[in-house]
Amino acid sequence: MRVSSQGVTVVALLADPDAPTEIAQRMARTLPARLADRSGQGRRFDVEVVSEPFSAGTEDPPTLMRRIMDRGRAESWDIVVAITDLPLHSHGRKVVVDLSHEHGLALLSLPPLGGLRLQTRARRAVEEAVLSLAGPRATGAGGPPRSQPLLGPFVSRLAPIHPGQIGEEETADLRYVVSGPRGYLRVLVGMVRANRPWRLVPGLSKALAAALATGAVATVNSTIWNLAESLSAPRLVIATVGSIVLMIGWLIVDAQLWHRSAEVSREARQRARLYNASTVMTVGIGVLVCYVGLIVINLVWALFILNDQVFASTTRTPLHAAEYWTLSWFVASVATVGGALGSGLESDEAIRAAAYSKREQERRRMLQDDDGDQLVT
Repeated sequence: MRVSSQGVTVVALLADPDAPTEIAQRMARTLPARLADRSGQGRRFDVEVVSEPFSAGTEDPPTLMRRIMDRGRAESWDIVVAITDLPLHSHGRKVVVDLSHEHGLALLSLPPLGGLRLQTRARRAVEEAVLSLAGPRATGAGGPPRSQPLLGPFVSRLAPIHPGQIGEEETADLRYVVSGPRGYLRVLVGMVRANRPWRLVPGLSKALAAALATGAVATVNSTIWNLAESLSAPRLVIATVGSIVLMIGWLIVDAQLWHRSAEVSREARQRARLYNASTVMTVGIGVLVCYVGLIVINLVWALFILNDQVFASTTRTPLHAAEYWTLSWFVASVATVGGALGSGLESDEAIRAAAYSKREQERRRMLQDDDGDQLVT
């Protein structure tokens, strides 16, 4: 196994900024003890967390592995595990982890681990990678111990992770990928999780201000009262869906969040579909959170401002709990449309910053630059 001169295996967690760094810092608290426990024979591990944008400018696994190798050579690390929240692709497959047993390197992509229990799954993946790199070397051409499954805890019908193809000149000697519909869904959910869609709410301050102002005015409008009382539940649902779809579409179009690839290859089209699906889901979840928040705020405002006698004289319906709920529900749809118009006051950069992680923002800027260069040439 790889051991430093002091008899301790030094493991570096090289993490991209933002979510990968947070995950690495949390797992570093318990990782040394867990690795020592699982490896046995009195082995000791020292774990360091280094936060730096090692994936800036590329999402090509071989290029990233070379960067990690160069970074590791400059330090006294025995094993380097790089963690990124970018989705990585190779030979038409979504890469989960690349390993180089010869150089003691691992590259872990978080999206294929899914969106649920990400911290636990990432910790287990890092543990398996470190133990594989620190374990006995296979005999022969210096390859990894291929008979030993690396990601055994994740291989199941719900986690279709399996060995993937590696090019002859790549640094990695072992790769695990996900494929098929379940793998696609898992990567998609992981990408949405990495984007943290709940950050869209505070990130759209002007849109929220417009939505709240629209809701406040609509709540005291007698025409809105009559409309809310006349609408059936199916029509209220249609109004909800329509307003949310309008808001999602407006944000994506106005901020130019839709990715169009200049490449015509099948793999490029698949990547574009994945990126656009993650955009729709990210923005959709953020807008849905805003919508629920508007319902709550409108309900509180209505309870405070409405007079039951005035409401009853206008609508010929007593103001009870059902009327409060129906009015707040309908006003939330009206306010969402107002928020969509207000989002036009937000800068494109502000919307992108609210919708995407830092790594995803850089990746999309890189893709836009590449596409622009291809169109020029």
